[in-house]
Amino acid sequence: MTYRRLHHLLAFVLAFVLVGCTISYKFNGASINYDIIKTITIDNFPNRALYQWGPMESMFNNALSDKYVNQTKLQQVNRGGDLILSGEITGYDQVNKSISSDGYASMMQLKMSVKVKFENTKNHAEDFERQFSASREFDSSQQLNDVQEELVTQIIDEIVEQIFNATVANW
Repeated sequence: MTYRRLHHLLAFVLAFVLVGCTISYKFNGASINYDIIKTITIDNFPNRALYQWGPMESMFNNALSDKYVNQTKLQQVNRGGDLILSGEITGYDQVNKSISSDGYASMMQLKMSVKVKFENTKNHAEDFERQFSASREFDSSQQLNDVQEELVTQIIDEIVEQIFNATVANW
C-alpha cells in the first residue's frame, strides 16, 4: 500500500512540476523586451541610388515592414515609435565581376546598398547609423532585365535580414 501511495504522490508532484514550468523558445531571432518596447516606426526608404529600377523602392519598403510585422509583436506606428528605422537606398550598381580569356565580361555582379539610421528611444546606447549591402552574381550571357527581379528580391531579403539582426536580434 505504501508503494501505491508513493507512486501517486510522485505522479502528482511530476504533474504539478510540468504544469507549473514553462519553457519559451524564439525561433525568429528577435530578443525584444515587450514590457519596454511596444512600437516601431519604419519610415519610407527613398531610392537615392544613381542607377534606378522602378519597383525596387517599394519592394524594399514592403519587405522591411513585413519582416518586423511577421517576426515581432511590435505594433507599427506612423510616428513616435519606441524603435525608429529611417534611411535611404544609396546604391544600386551592375559591375563586371570577372573577365574571360577573350577580354569580355564573363560574370556580372548586381549590388545594392542601404543607409540605415536606427534609434531606440528607450535605450539610446543601441542607436546607430550604418550601411548595409548585398550582391548577387549572374552570367554575362543573361540580360539584366531577365534576372533583375529575382536577384533584387534575394538582395533585399539579405539586407532586410541584416537590418533585423542589427536592430532587434542583438547579433
